[in-house]
Amino acid sequence: MTATYYVYSLKDPRERPAKVFYIGKGTGSRATDHLKKVDETRKGNFIQEILDSGNTPITSKVVENLSEEQALQIELELISSFGTLETGGSLYNTVIPRSIHRKINEKVTVPHGAIEKAQLGLKLLKDSIISLSEENPEGIYNSDCAHYLGLQSDHNGNQQDYLTYSILGILLKEGIIETEKIGNRRKYRKL
Repeated sequence: MTATYYVYSLKDPRERPAKVFYIGKGTGSRATDHLKKVDETRKGNFIQEILDSGNTPITSKVVENLSEEQALQIELELISSFGTLETGGSLYNTVIPRSIHRKINEKVTVPHGAIEKAQLGLKLLKDSIISLSEENPEGIYNSDCAHYLGLQSDHNGNQQDYLTYSILGILLKEGIIETEKIGNRRKYRKL
């Protein structure tokens, strides 16, 4: 087990005390990469706003010497604790796809942090399926995703691998993969 990962925060120095606006995990220079090349994400736009004001976001390593799994767990817990802007929190992390429109049922209570946890889990599952498809450029089937990633279901003895099928559908909609029908099955490839 390599312990080269860490969890970090980015803080807005214009506030006293400096306010955390992003939580991430990484290795090497990941924590400072956001400042070297500012992207067009919501987080990137906020970083640019701080830079334009003559300030520099504060980068802090929260915990170091972690395995990737440990770093993911701590990152998840911190994002869930702080909350994202969509859930009334302070983080500019974008874990909730904007294209999702939810019907609100007032009889259902959604625990604080549950949405962030679900969306982070979804991101990890999507990343795993994308990696599997990249390593298999000839294409993969839904059953490959379920089997090789350990996501097979056992519903009363019937395998219903809807989880991986749903994720493949999301990746298709996002334009990350393509599909072709082969017989009565579909093969998926990374674009």
